[in-house]
Amino acid sequence: MDYEPERTPDSIEWFRDHGKRPTIISISDIHGYLEAARNALTAVGETDAFDPVVTTDDEGRLHWADNDYLLVVNGDLIDRGGKNRECLALLERLAEEAPPGHVRYHLGNHEMGVLFPERFHWPGVYSIELDDDLRRSFIEHVAAGDITVAFEGYEHTYSHAGANEAFDVKAANEQAQQAAKRLLTLIDEGRYDNEQLDVVADYELVFGTGGTFGRGASAGLLWMDFKHMQESAPPQIVGHSRHLQPTRTGNAICQNVIRDNLDSPGGEAVVIESPDEVVAVTNTSRGATVSKFE
Repeated sequence: MDYEPERTPDSIEWFRDHGKRPTIISISDIHGYLEAARNALTAVGETDAFDPVVTTDDEGRLHWADNDYLLVVNGDLIDRGGKNRECLALLERLAEEAPPGHVRYHLGNHEMGVLFPERFHWPGVYSIELDDDLRRSFIEHVAAGDITVAFEGYEHTYSHAGANEAFDVKAANEQAQQAAKRLLTLIDEGRYDNEQLDVVADYELVFGTGGTFGRGASAGLLWMDFKHMQESAPPQIVGHSRHLQPTRTGNAICQNVIRDNLDSPGGEAVVIESPDEVVAVTNTSRGATVSKFE
């Protein structure tokens, strides 16, 4: 993936420092459902309010449109659906075609399964059954800072599951890099299978799980269930917890809607943050709609 040469920016301030004010388009929990992702991304350009994020070629593939958007894929791109490799290829293509730093990929709990397959027992899913070469390649991208955990937008912070207290975005991203570098060392030394779980415990902000099923109130940025998000939590845009439509608690918004809309036409959505407002664009059977968060 072709990102900003030095590192993927942690904050919208990097863009402001370079004279840019990109509108942020975020989507989460694609989970290998390529058609649903297409429906959500193309809906943006079907509105009167926004230019397209993507265009479609003669073979039906999506490409980066001529725009200055910042696209955040907010975790759980993989697993569950049958088009995992195709979803990764879409992300790679958009990252290559967009300006440097304008496509970012965040770790979700299912990407955590790529890093720590011994931690989970999900039968038949992509993250657990990756071959060794692809797993190492993914871990290398995390170690290089190409795949991160969080981003500080205009008013909202982006991560897969979020937190009830403010957290240091740069520190969270550095934790993921450090963990991945340690995993690469374990792979090189033949100790990965037996010792990978020792790494998890040292990075609770990112990888911590809360409760038996990992979604408790004390969980880290990849795991906390949105039902634990407090009204007083800082402004955030997260995924992870399933909803029929983008849902707000206090100043936190959960955008995970794809899986709860798989059995009906429409419902796929993205959340859009500009310097002035946050809205959702949803694909519906009546066409794309724009909804404000009151």
